[in-house]
Formats: sequence, structure tokens, C-alpha cells
Amino acid sequence: MDEFVNKTWDKINRKMLTVAPRSKDKLPYITVNGVFDNYYPGCPSWWTNGFWGGLMWLMYADTKNELYKEVALRSEELLDAALKDYDQLHHDVGFMWHITSGVNYRLTGNKDARIKALNMANLLAARYNINGRYIRAWNSFGTEDNTGWSIIDSMMNIPLLYWASDEVKDERYRIIAISHADTVMKVHIRDDGSVRHIVENDIVEGGLVDDFGGQGYDKGSSWSRGQAWAIYGFVLSYIHTGKQEYLDTAKKVALYFISCVCDEWVPKCDFRCPKEPVYYDTSAGAIAACGLIEIANLVGEFEKDLYLNAALKILKATEERFCDWSLDTDNILTHATEAYHADRHHISMIYADYYFVEAIYKLRGNKELFW
Repeated sequence: MDEFVNKTWDKINRKMLTVAPRSKDKLPYITVNGVFDNYYPGCPSWWTNGFWGGLMWLMYADTKNELYKEVALRSEELLDAALKDYDQLHHDVGFMWHITSGVNYRLTGNKDARIKALNMANLLAARYNINGRYIRAWNSFGTEDNTGWSIIDSMMNIPLLYWASDEVKDERYRIIAISHADTVMKVHIRDDGSVRHIVENDIVEGGLVDDFGGQGYDKGSSWSRGQAWAIYGFVLSYIHTGKQEYLDTAKKVALYFISCVCDEWVPKCDFRCPKEPVYYDTSAGAIAACGLIEIANLVGEFEKDLYLNAALKILKATEERFCDWSLDTDNILTHATEAYHADRHHISMIYADYYFVEAIYKLRGNKELFW
């Protein structure tokens, strides 16, 4: 493991030393002909805009190279433009600010960054439906009524609330996060460990009204990135709360995920879809690997290797088949998929790179938990 991890980290660092300075004025989402696009200033509130800064903080936390800190701080400056676009901010503010401003504060003590992260925690907490016991996903879509919607991705946003609760010594943030996680556990996780992406909740009484295929193949299918959000999100909720049900849920989803990828260790976009065409999603594998590593750190010695070995097999298969180490291109991972029915399959996406790097960062023994 050490040889693979250290060699891969050296490749990551070599590439980022080249990519970071030429991308320092960007908020990238995907690459176009190998070059990062830029969601600043056109769409500063796009949900993925925190991952480039978060990736730079990962690199800085391990290497202490000031270049990475400089680019991370610049990314946060660009992200500030989203603060002026209130109507476009929604449940994904955790993705955007927890691993940028939040990590900035935790690593450097920057008070301005702390205030931004706390403001976003307040915005996220304000989306909580008291009767329905869930955090609403997205904002209004024209005439479509989505006020009852929650999504599995939200499990990666609520760590911002756990942090805020500890930071200001106020349990209300934690209470909201736990209530939401309990609801997600009940209505998003199926008995077999597969996951519903989008659920409509009863906005008055709570409980499942309906579910939707979302970014997967169809209703009743199993979108692999949703599975990965659940693995990592629930183990994080366990780390922050100690509630055994969350670890049990993370393990349940993880075992299902492992059973679906063990043929080649790179996940398809959906685990319940037609055999053709084949759409991989390397981002799902990278996210799942991060969660599997954390589970391995928490379970007993006779369980540990099951989860750790699965994470390693996913990362090794991804590195061997779908990593681009050329210094002429900006992305690391290829073959990520935006959604099953979207036009963009087998592309590069910034969060695929982020989670791949975070997984390797964890395996190097780094203990700083970015979430």
C-alpha cells in the first residue's frame, strides 16, 4: 500500500505544482480539451466551486507548500462573489464553504473565513423543515413544486452544521443535522443498501411521499455517486455524533457498493441500468474510497481489511485506467459522468480529482478531517 500511495502522491504533487499557478484565477468544474473551464465570474454560485480551493488546501495540509495556500486563498476570494447571489445558494453551501473557508479557518485561524463558514451554516440550517424533519434540496424550479425534496448528496453538506455547533457551542445546528440524517436514513436508504437519490417528503407530517431517479438511470435504480455520498456522508455523521446507526448505515451501503464494483473496481454510473452503453463514473469510486477508508479506521481488526482493501482496489484500478498524469492537461481523473441521462459522459470533473486526492491524502496518514 505504501508504495502505491507514495508514488501516486508524488504524481499528484508534480502535476499540481504545474496546474495550480496556471489555474489560480479560476473556479473550475470540468476540463475542455484538457484545460479547466472557469465558473467565475459567470456562475460563482455553482455547487462545485469549492472543490478547487479544497483540493489546494489538501495539498497545502500535506506539503506545507505556500503555493497551494496562495491558490486556495485566491479561490476563496473568487467564491466570495457567490455571497451576493442569495437566490442561487441552496443545500450545497457545505460543499462550497466547508472545505474552503472552513478549512482555511481550521488550518490558519483566519477569522474572516470563520465568519463566512458560520454564515453558510446559518443559511443551511434555515432550510430545515421542522414538520417534515429534512433540509430542503435546491430552490424553486419554475412551476415545479419541489419544496418537499431532499437528496442523498445532502449528507456531505451537514458536516458544516456539526462543525458550527462545536464552534459556537450551540446544539441547535447539531440537532438539525441529526434530525435530517435520521430522515435520510429512513427514506433514502433501501433495505438492501441501495440508495434513492431524490425523495419527496411530506412537508407537514414528514415521511416518504415519492422518489425519483434523479441523476441515475430511473426510479428504483441505483446511482453510484449517490451510493458514494451515502457511504461517506453517514460515516462522517457517525464521527461527529457517535450514533451507531450512522456507522451501521454507512457499512450497509458500503457492502452493497463493494458487491457492485468488485468485478473491475471502477463503478458504472448506475448499478441498475442496461448493460449498454457503459458509462463509468470515477468520481463515485473516489468518493466511496474516502468513506471506506474512514469506516476501516473505525471498525474492529477483523473487519478493517474488508473496507480498506476495497478502497485500495478502487483507487488502484482508477489510477491504472483513468488517470491523466500529463503536465499539459489540468485534470487528473477521466471518465467521470455528470448523470446517466446527461450529455456529458466520461469527462473530467473537479470533484472527482478532489476526492481522489483526499483518499490518497488519508492513506498517507494525514489526520486532518476536511469534513
